Amino acid sequence: MMREAVSRDRASSESHRRLPDADSAVRAELIAIEDEWARAIVSNDAERIAGFMADDWVIVSDSGVTSLERFLAVLRSGELTHSAMVRVGMSRVRGYGDTAVVTARVTSTAHYRGQRLDADEWTTDVFVRRDGRWRCALTHLTAVARP
Repeated sequence: MMREAVSRDRASSESHRRLPDADSAVRAELIAIEDEWARAIVSNDAERIAGFMADDWVIVSDSGVTSLERFLAVLRSGELTHSAMVRVGMSRVRGYGDTAVVTARVTSTAHYRGQRLDADEWTTDVFVRRDGRWRCALTHLTAVARP
């Protein structure tokens, strides 16, 4: 009896340490959202892009933390445009109830104030489900290390 209880406790403890995979329906939904969001970014339509983001969304990059308002203002001004955004390989999707984390390698081409920027980055997006809809609350970018 004691051995069974210890075994159950150990199994329970081990299951909490493992990262949960999102179920296949949530995974497919989030990957589709990410793909549609990338198409919206390449369209350079600020309102369409904003539809994928929570009101308190921020992006964290090597230049710091940028708010949704600032990001959309730069898009609307035309200072920032995108002409390409492509996921490289498979996305890693993990679900935690009404929160999910999507990590993927993404290449993109943008222009900022007339200067071309080609990026190869690891992107982590944290999504929250509100009113039955997934919206991104945080994006974190890390440049891929060069050999």
